[in-house]
Amino acid sequence: MVGAMIVLLAVIVAFVVFRDLNRNDPPSPVREVGYSQDAAFAEESASFEVLSPPSLPPGWRATTVRYVPGAADRWHLGMLTAEDRYVGLEQSTASAESMVEDHVDPNATEGDPVTVDGAEWATWRDEGGDLALVREDAGTTTLVVGHEVPVDELAAFVASLR
Repeated sequence: MVGAMIVLLAVIVAFVVFRDLNRNDPPSPVREVGYSQDAAFAEESASFEVLSPPSLPPGWRATTVRYVPGAADRWHLGMLTAEDRYVGLEQSTASAESMVEDHVDPNATEGDPVTVDGAEWATWRDEGGDLALVREDAGTTTLVVGHEVPVDELAAFVASLR
């Protein structure tokens, strides 16, 4: 009986090793997108100054880009960091409060402000690990939200926006 168990265990180990060596993991379902043309179009069309990074930090990739024209123009750029953490750039003529509700959490709490390039940005956090830097300027709200992204990394990204 012990011999049969050893043979069975050897077959199982051989199967696991064989399967591991021949595994083809599917490619990541996240597709990288270009955003420069969309940003240029939004800059020409929007009723506010559209911000976007001239280039992304090393290892980051843009995954979603969208400009919605109309009475309430909206600009969105979604990215993944080198650590595969989500960062979203949102701009709109909506109020900061409504954008925080929509993109962070209805129960987000305001933290200490952060100064980036001489401008003060409000910080908002939720219990799920989201952190947002928010600024209202000339009727436009800019919100940069990251999921489990350190505040200094978000601030560096905000500083790169043009």
